[in-house]
Amino acid sequence: MEQIIFDNYNFRPNFIDEVMCPKEGVKSLYKDILNTFESLGPLDFQRLNDSIKLSFLNLGITYAVYGEDNVGVEKIFPFDLIPRIISLKEWEIIEKGVIQRNNAINLFINDVYNKQSIIKDKIVPLDLIESSKNFIPQMRGFTPIQGIHTHISGTDLIRHSDGKFYVLEDNLRNPSGVSYVMMNRKIMHRSFTSIYKSKEILPVSDYSDELLKMMHSVAVTKVENPNCVLLTPGQFNSAYYEHSFLAQEMGIELVQGDDLFVDNDFVYMKTTAGPIRVDVIYRRIDDHFLDPEIFNKESLLGVSGLMNCYFKGNVNIINAPGNGFADDKAICAYVPKIIKYYLGEDPIIDNVPTYICRDPKDLQYVLENLAKLVIKPVDMAGGYGVMICDQLSEEELGVVRANVMENPRQYIAQPKMYLSTHMTYIEEEKKFAARHIDLRTFALMSGEDTYVLPGGLTRVALKENSLIVNSSQGGGSKDTWVLKNS
Repeated sequence: MEQIIFDNYNFRPNFIDEVMCPKEGVKSLYKDILNTFESLGPLDFQRLNDSIKLSFLNLGITYAVYGEDNVGVEKIFPFDLIPRIISLKEWEIIEKGVIQRNNAINLFINDVYNKQSIIKDKIVPLDLIESSKNFIPQMRGFTPIQGIHTHISGTDLIRHSDGKFYVLEDNLRNPSGVSYVMMNRKIMHRSFTSIYKSKEILPVSDYSDELLKMMHSVAVTKVENPNCVLLTPGQFNSAYYEHSFLAQEMGIELVQGDDLFVDNDFVYMKTTAGPIRVDVIYRRIDDHFLDPEIFNKESLLGVSGLMNCYFKGNVNIINAPGNGFADDKAICAYVPKIIKYYLGEDPIIDNVPTYICRDPKDLQYVLENLAKLVIKPVDMAGGYGVMICDQLSEEELGVVRANVMENPRQYIAQPKMYLSTHMTYIEEEKKFAARHIDLRTFALMSGEDTYVLPGGLTRVALKENSLIVNSSQGGGSKDTWVLKNS
């Protein structure tokens, strides 16, 4: 039988490869899974790959990409068969670092909207916070139930060429992608049952139970089964598959704005049996569409009067409105100081070094070294607006320079980080090649503790040499294994 050959695998100079060493060959964590692939012929491997793609399509595991005309195109979420494997020892460090970071950020958000001690002590500038379009003045003086703002957080990590993990950014509003983690695992388990039987891989199937448990822990009423709903913008949203998947997994209602109404400062869900009071809303719509009485008056996605119910303690909203200023990329640069201020600790996981263009000294450095930096808008997601300057022409660099000088608050700069690579199957070329990856971790903060989903979502840049892993930019994902016995 003709075997799949890895001998011609291409290494990228200056980048750590997670799977292979140029001299020693396959790393020990990957020997079993690669031996399994070696036992397949190219034709069998291609059939397996096609079968998994068909499974994704049949299960509706898709996402929408929006073009300049704002029309969404539904696509199968690209999935690569070779899993990313993390040792338990390394995962325990990541887990502690994520918990530390999110504890500090939650304290920071609550402080900013209340006592503002960190501002008075001149650790973080007030104008930087209040100039964020995601700062919600209406949240001033309000503390959510149990003081939790960041019930669900997504922390994006990369492994640099020095071997260390760094935090690229935080996602504190509506972090997405966890459904792909769970479905990737289900499909891999079904396809490689023998491997799963021989390995102790930390499970990810607990996530929906942990999510529901967290929602119950922060409910406004202490009944055995508080009524929780997931509020979605609807089927045209890029993450609608995830909304419906999570609601189904938790056994709660998936609702849109017109399924809910407010009466006497309480939120109710319309049902055929009559109104049912809602205790917790896991919202997957942006702050400014939540309540037309407070925010966007033309919003048809939210619920009129919702925020008043929230402020009176009659319903809880997950995540809390107003978190978005804290995942502004300029604020992210202050997180090491935020950790030190609130916890008295050094960060377990360092930030990617960041230059804040609103700071005159940083701006001068950025303008003098623009050609070797990465420029990012502070408030855009999905990889949009990112400029890797050593890939730009002189004319393009001139445009970036002018934009930064015109509105320095809108941009940060970072050195070009050498994201680690991972063996990935390239369908068009029918071969395995190195592609860049990152890791999105998911944490749930409840009244008792913080749960971090083992492994999280490994995103892979399928385009050759691309450092942008987002699905909206052509990226895909891998199953992420944390091996208990490693």
